[in-house]
Amino acid sequence: MNKTKERTIRIGTRDSQLATWQAKQVAQELQKLGHNTELVFVKSEGDLDLTTPLTEMGGKGVFTKALDSAQLNDEIDIAVHSFKDLPTENPLPLKVAAIMERADARDSLVAPDGTEFLDDPDYKATIATSSNRRRAQWLHSYPNHEIVNIRGNVNTRLKKVERNDWDGAIFAAAGLERIDLGHHISAYLDWMVSAAAQGAMAVMIREGDTKMEEIVSQLNHDETAICTTIERDFLHDMEAGCSAPVGAYAFIENEEVHFKAVALTLDGREKYDYEDSVSVGEAGELGHSAAQTLLSEGAIKVIEEMKKR
Repeated sequence: MNKTKERTIRIGTRDSQLATWQAKQVAQELQKLGHNTELVFVKSEGDLDLTTPLTEMGGKGVFTKALDSAQLNDEIDIAVHSFKDLPTENPLPLKVAAIMERADARDSLVAPDGTEFLDDPDYKATIATSSNRRRAQWLHSYPNHEIVNIRGNVNTRLKKVERNDWDGAIFAAAGLERIDLGHHISAYLDWMVSAAAQGAMAVMIREGDTKMEEIVSQLNHDETAICTTIERDFLHDMEAGCSAPVGAYAFIENEEVHFKAVALTLDGREKYDYEDSVSVGEAGELGHSAAQTLLSEGAIKVIEEMKKR
């Protein structure tokens, strides 16, 4: 008896090297479960416009809208996203069905001529980043440095660092390490609080697609899901969005969730910190309570500042 051939799962992705790597990882995991897959490449507004600062384009949602449209138009079955790029509120009939195990969540510095300049308090370095979160935290630590905007995929940004007279640029460590470019990292920025869900990949499905949900949910990494949910709860309650100078990072160790968060004014002068550890079973409200604490302490200034921009 001939078994009816199962349809191929169409995986939507941006066509950058990093996005393709992420989609291939999901494809491999689905293939291990016995499913056929194919990659479908989708160009986003954020990929086509490499000059306008992300904050002026409406934040990092510019990377996800094209994939959302392809999914809603049934051009793809699932979409693979860097989880930190997804808005915390999604009015569309789409939902995250799996959060893959997180890689290194840290930020890193690429400094072609070395990091010695960091030890000179009088040196006015030029550092490249398009992230307000990184900008604010860097200026808090190095107030006399200049920040310049940098856009493009990982490879494009690396070329820009080499060609320009900059002292360094800030990259997500996972983005470099995943595509074998980790050798460009000059220093890991352990002191910098990363973006909510940085280093994690999310797999999106259409709501009501029970077959795809049944398949994709098998890829979910529970520990990563717990931590990134806390981080995104915090981001949501801060009304911060992807472009705000707000960081959040949670990790689990010895059955405890350790969480730290930060909110800064864009110039880095005012900083609001939060840090706490609770048992995994009591961590459900951690992101929410952290946001309430920081807002009550004055971090509402950060949000008001961003709304005026």
